[in-house]
Amino acid sequence: MQPLIRLLLLLLFSGSLARASVDTARQARTELGAGIWARVLRIENTNPRSRYPATVYATVFEFAGLLWFYTDTDGTQSFSLRRGHLDEEKADFRPLLRDIEPGFTGFEVLPDFGPQFAAARRQLPNGCFIDSVAALQARLARGERMTGAALLSYYIKVAGQIHGHTVLAYESPAGLVVIDPAQGPTPMPVSQGSLASEPLRIAHAVDPRGVVRASWVPVPLGASAERYALAGVTPAKAADAAGTM
Repeated sequence: MQPLIRLLLLLLFSGSLARASVDTARQARTELGAGIWARVLRIENTNPRSRYPATVYATVFEFAGLLWFYTDTDGTQSFSLRRGHLDEEKADFRPLLRDIEPGFTGFEVLPDFGPQFAAARRQLPNGCFIDSVAALQARLARGERMTGAALLSYYIKVAGQIHGHTVLAYESPAGLVVIDPAQGPTPMPVSQGSLASEPLRIAHAVDPRGVVRASWVPVPLGASAERYALAGVTPAKAADAAGTM
């Protein structure tokens, strides 16, 4: 292959990857719905040894009193450095970005393109955390009865590597149920379990593949339920990186 043709193909391929990445970030923002504060960022990465590309598209969003950071590279991870400082952190992303990757030296907030991206719905890459947030929103918007809710993030060791996954858990009048959006919308009952249980025990009940670590991300359900009811919204380091497996 001639060098010029090879270069053109490389540029075209790189452009298609960038296009997919920004569309994925916007899809994540759309899936979170209008009831959740979120921003889509274009980030410049100056670290050539980073696991992230030179240009990164990310979705930053607020959930359960913290900021979170999603990319299609490795899913969702906590973005906040301190609890209780949301306004301060929203006003200046720079220290939060540098904490994730020192090479993140510049960024811009992209325009919010709104719900038109919902029509092109596809599986969100490494999107289990956001899918679980959206599943919670959908049930709150329908007025489903819940006495408590949390996200359950757990980690499985496969071939020497740790893989993370997140599901929605909530307490209904019938008891604790778990919804794994990757497996469909049907709730799975967890017998003799509650949100007060050890997360590792619940994770073992949900997934038999050898969970090595698990943690809860509690949801302030009362405030969330009231906000969605009033708005009439129908939605389209607390946990480490939580991607799909």
